[in-house]
Amino acid sequence: MQRREFLKTASASAFALAASNRGWSAGTTPRIAYGGIGIESSTYGHIRARMEDFTILRGKEADENARFAFLKKRYPKVPFMPTLVATAVPGGPIARDTYDKIKTEFLERLQILLPLDGLYLPMHGAMFVEGMQDAEADWYESARKVVGSKCLMSASYDLHGNISKRIIDTLDMMSAFRTAPHIDREETMSRACDMLVKCIQGNIRTTLMWASIPVLMPGERSSTEWNPGKRLWSQLPELNKTPGVLDVSMLVGYVWADEPRGAASVVVTGTNPAEEEKVAKNLAQQYWDARREFDFGTEVCSLDACIQKAMASKTSPVVLADSGDNPTGGGNGDQATVLEALLKAGAKDVVFGGIADRPAVEACYQAGVGKTIPLSIGATLDPYASKPVKVQATVKSLLDIADPAKREAAVQIQGITLILSAYRRPYHEIVDFTKMGIDPKSAKIVVVKSGYLEPQIKAIANPNLMALTDGSINQDIVHLPANKYRKPTFPFVDDLTFTPTVYTSARSHS
Repeated sequence: MQRREFLKTASASAFALAASNRGWSAGTTPRIAYGGIGIESSTYGHIRARMEDFTILRGKEADENARFAFLKKRYPKVPFMPTLVATAVPGGPIARDTYDKIKTEFLERLQILLPLDGLYLPMHGAMFVEGMQDAEADWYESARKVVGSKCLMSASYDLHGNISKRIIDTLDMMSAFRTAPHIDREETMSRACDMLVKCIQGNIRTTLMWASIPVLMPGERSSTEWNPGKRLWSQLPELNKTPGVLDVSMLVGYVWADEPRGAASVVVTGTNPAEEEKVAKNLAQQYWDARREFDFGTEVCSLDACIQKAMASKTSPVVLADSGDNPTGGGNGDQATVLEALLKAGAKDVVFGGIADRPAVEACYQAGVGKTIPLSIGATLDPYASKPVKVQATVKSLLDIADPAKREAAVQIQGITLILSAYRRPYHEIVDFTKMGIDPKSAKIVVVKSGYLEPQIKAIANPNLMALTDGSINQDIVHLPANKYRKPTFPFVDDLTFTPTVYTSARSHS
């Protein structure tokens, strides 16, 4: 996606409709802070995200991180002041004490930077905290109490974020990814920051509008690389040129969290409520009308059927995706079900990346390269969701790293080369394999814990098969465990009727 300057994507008339003064004086440098928290949290697993699962960039660490390098390049005369940015590999709900500790530090760092004209929040949108509904709303409301009503707040979101009335009533503007797989992170963050800077400098009062759509789909059925996702999301850049519209976002939502806000949605930021409402209603209706078109973009089959197809394939490497245990969607990453099935089928020339199992990794480091040892693999993080597999394994390679929590080991188990990790992580790039001395392109079968494939792995797939495996992000969504809080949505309720309605943020009236 080609990056556009803000004044090209948003109409000039939008800025001519400036309203109330937010307190910033022309000729002075705006004071803008940034910070946030991002994770996808499945409520169908038993693991909890704790402090050790988060990477936290504080102050200067955030400022010097590659993720935020665009801020200095794009806004050389408008310094963005960092607080903290916390991110974690998707997983289960965040432990309440962990969330409270991170939020408290964020608010303390925010308080020090007052007064502020703006706050940019790099978020995800699918966070779930133990004992709490609508965790992002709690984060925003807490920040709002610190920065005050005049400060403008802008958020960037993942495509799979969930929206609520509380969120819309607290923010002033937002922008979400327009691609899945996500290849437009910086473009999205730039849109959110462009709006913030321009609205502060122009004393622009925005109207944030939201249309909730009672549809929930897994990302594997709603990628923007095929229809209807491709058709729906491709409209957004042109709609951003609508007079009085600053940003148009459409979100799939996150299906594996049991909470009321779970749904697809359209969010429009602008200065022309009539045009915003028109855009939001139109897109919401299009999404609803397309609800039965959403489908997997690759061949899907049961685990055993996928293994048989892979073994019989005359082309290679066949990439087999273990979709139910994908850690980038909220899976545990420690299930050995696929490994057990491969061994049972007698599969050979297999490269498997990877299974999270710290005890097994530690046993490999203690034994050393070349040693054959008994290992129990899997079910160390969530022993309720799966069972371990007992094997004899030969240690092939060990990652040269001192920190035991970040170690990885490659082992040979019959015809399978398996990478074990001391922590939950995906193996979605070629370097994840080559750094262990493994060339995935030369294998007959490559197994990854994934749904739709990330670009580098997709490029070598010949072909790609997605196994409908069990796990905390099971793709068989209509048979997920019973929910307590999710509102009626398609496809859980097949005969729903829907007429789009648009909600206007309470801040637009204040």
